[in-house]
Amino acid sequence: MAKDNQKKKNERPEALTAPMKMQLLFTVVNRKKAEFYTDLLQNYEVNMQLALNASGTAGSSMLELLGLSDSEKTVIISVIRRDMAKEALAALEEKFKTVKGGKGIAYTVPMTSTIGVAIYQFLSNTAG
Repeated sequence: MAKDNQKKKNERPEALTAPMKMQLLFTVVNRKKAEFYTDLLQNYEVNMQLALNASGTAGSSMLELLGLSDSEKTVIISVIRRDMAKEALAALEEKFKTVKGGKGIAYTVPMTSTIGVAIYQFLSNTAG
């Protein structure tokens, strides 16, 4: 029994890994395309998204000048792991260029903390 205890003391503990960093991904798109973009972002292990209806601030003459017809927008706030954010932003950029009526903007902001292990595991898609 003493040898077993001694052996366990000498074994190296499993390497501890730092938690994955999280970011908030803000995506602003035409309201009619919001569902398309929320579905797209789920491919990047996004477990939580919040879609907020918004309205653009440009006047109708400015919209006409820019060739935009719809000022109804949706702001999608997604929680995404930092290692997935670059790939998600690249996919969004490609869709903004190729989807008819699918123009938008997207950017990330780092999250500095979360409260609770279970919440962190859910948001980072690492629940064991």
